[in-house]
Amino acid sequence: MHVHSHSAHGHSAHDGHGHGHGHDHAHTHAPADFGRAFIIAIILNSAFVIIEGAYGLFSGSMALVADAGHNLSDVLGLLIAWGATLLAKKGADERFTYGFKSSSILAALLNAALLLVAVGAIGLETLRRLFDPAPVSSGAMIAVASVGILVNGFTAWLFMRGRKSDLNIRGAYLHMVADALVSVGVVVAGVLIGLTGLLWIDPLTSLVIIIVIAIGTWGLLTESVKMSLLAVPSGLDGGQVNAWLRDQPGVADVHHLHIWSLSTTQTALTAHLHMPAGHPGDAFLQRIGAELAERFFIDHATLQIEVDGAPGCAPCDSPI
Repeated sequence: MHVHSHSAHGHSAHDGHGHGHGHDHAHTHAPADFGRAFIIAIILNSAFVIIEGAYGLFSGSMALVADAGHNLSDVLGLLIAWGATLLAKKGADERFTYGFKSSSILAALLNAALLLVAVGAIGLETLRRLFDPAPVSSGAMIAVASVGILVNGFTAWLFMRGRKSDLNIRGAYLHMVADALVSVGVVVAGVLIGLTGLLWIDPLTSLVIIIVIAIGTWGLLTESVKMSLLAVPSGLDGGQVNAWLRDQPGVADVHHLHIWSLSTTQTALTAHLHMPAGHPGDAFLQRIGAELAERFFIDHATLQIEVDGAPGCAPCDSPI
């Protein structure tokens, strides 16, 4: 958590400026290291994709091929997410002053786009099979999908502890949970085909799989687009933060309040505080920074103190 203050004392067009800076450095919740989880997940899922895809083609099951295609997109998604977590650790420099933290947002966006492409491709083949069902081996469907339940369930468990604090990890976790549920669906479809001999059950199962993937992907896509557009993070009420800052002793007004995601795990804030009684000192700023981190999980806060308020604040005359 970083707190910076810029103090402006009565600066009209002809007056001088006074500056005060208060810094407090303490990280509230550093993202956990999921390097090993990513490596295990990528190896396991890559092996399973090859097995499932081969058996799907061999047995003629479109449901298995659909699931293999989804799992392949998940492997690529895991690679993108892992790459982003590695990039996010890279330090800041003169060009990239925030470092590469935002790469995790780009990864989530790319992951969602990748899944939508996979859904479209598998969907077209599924619709064709729905009108022209092909013979399938229900035994192969059941056996391979059962392995899928174990692989995806274990992978989901690897990412479970980070699902609430990082959109990237949440994306990986949700995909694996969805994959495990989809594999359960394929097992059920295999049993039903074995009992009834109805071939349309296979493409219908594939269609259900695609709908499940599309719903999960839409959530990931909208969240990552909002982050890319510097929206206030989901689960954080900007109005509440504004009201809390206004309630602080000595604060008459708050303007130029901006809250956005630096990465899938870190949130930043900038605000101008109008304090007519004068600059409150570094202790006030450090307390505000610590409480913003504790109450709202805002890691990087930059506050500008204005003694004379908005009329003396040149940037505040802009429409933003």
